[in-house]
Amino acid sequence: QVQLVESGGGLVQPGGSLRLSCAASGNIFSMYFMGWYRQAPGKQRELVARITSSGTTTYLDSVKGRFTISRDNAKNTVDLQMANLTPEDTAVYYCYSQALTSGAHPYWGQGTQVTVSS
Repeated sequence: QVQLVESGGGLVQPGGSLRLSCAASGNIFSMYFMGWYRQAPGKQRELVARITSSGTTTYLDSVKGRFTISRDNAKNTVDLQMANLTPEDTAVYYCYSQALTSGAHPYWGQGTQVTVSS
């Protein structure tokens, strides 16, 4: 079991920045992958960025160069620094963690709303 608690999010103007943070507790073997998904109204949930325990990162093409994911293995936290935000980034952002094992069950945070609007 893993518990994920998110913070950050909110309303920001286009071109602005936000930082999302997620603190995890529980089975560290289920924290090999940590990262962020997002879901906009009427759309499927999509992977925004993830990072492995060794620091390998993966990004959604549309956020490359604007978002940066980082993690602190000692504190079991993962952050998402978002810059140059656009209205298309508006969504509920979910922190997640997952073990390396094939077919492993992902764990989810409660979600935090990010709204980009003038």
